[in-house]
Amino acid sequence: MSRPPRLRADRDPGDNWAVAPDGTRYWGAFGAAGLLAHDPARGILLQHRAAWSHHGGTWGIPGGARHQGEEALAAALREAAEEAGAPASALRAEAIHLLDRVVWTYTTVVAHVAAPFEPVAGDEESLELAWVPVEEVARRELHPGFAASWPLLRDALGLRPALVVDAANVVGAVPDGWWRDRAGAAARLVGRLEALARTGVAAEDWELPLHRWFPRIVAVVEGRARGVAAAPGVEVVDAPGSGDDAIVAQARALAAAGHAVTVATSDRGLRARVDEVAATRGAGWLLDALPDADQRG
Repeated sequence: MSRPPRLRADRDPGDNWAVAPDGTRYWGAFGAAGLLAHDPARGILLQHRAAWSHHGGTWGIPGGARHQGEEALAAALREAAEEAGAPASALRAEAIHLLDRVVWTYTTVVAHVAAPFEPVAGDEESLELAWVPVEEVARRELHPGFAASWPLLRDALGLRPALVVDAANVVGAVPDGWWRDRAGAAARLVGRLEALARTGVAAEDWELPLHRWFPRIVAVVEGRARGVAAAPGVEVVDAPGSGDDAIVAQARALAAAGHAVTVATSDRGLRARVDEVAATRGAGWLLDALPDADQRG
């Protein structure tokens, strides 16, 4: 097809142009978002763009206009499902890169493929979908916008941050009566970590590239706090004995699995024990990063 399909009359208001003062037009009245899906075994999921599309014939990532009121992460997952049959359940969002043109933004969601899938074109926007090895991506004729951001995105692929939380130490940093109900205090911390899992952590807080990261979060609890339930985006590990020993074991296992590990604790002895496999941040750093307890994403 050499011409774009007609826009449906009942389309979402976001399926329209954003226009800059100089007349430059960007597709997506509320911005746009795309998904950079990375399968360590097969590479990057690329879309060969239909001839009628902007920069038709080039290669880019599945993506499109954000709907009215839609978060960028949700938009990227929706577009990838619609255009490439990418199941959200097979993907784990790890980072966000934001291109800001003032009147318009493009958000690239970097996602790790946790369960292999075969892409299937779901509309007329693709000539072809393919898994392309990372080292071969730059050899394709890339969409100019994607080409400009690819070096930064490529360098970020291997970072995969993980956060191991010394729950007892973090809870103990605030004198709010936690000692009267250790399990309750740990549960409240897990609730705030759940909110952090949804919102992510600003890149500058990690001293990492891109704009926002969604680390794998593991909270280690001990003593009377054991038995606290996990939450979406937050794993909870009950220390069978020493909490410090369990934290060291978690940090080592995550580092061995390829994660860039940060341990949140103010315990100097523990920080020294994980120094070879993890960065460390104090309890205050984490508490400052956590959304308020009653925040909802």
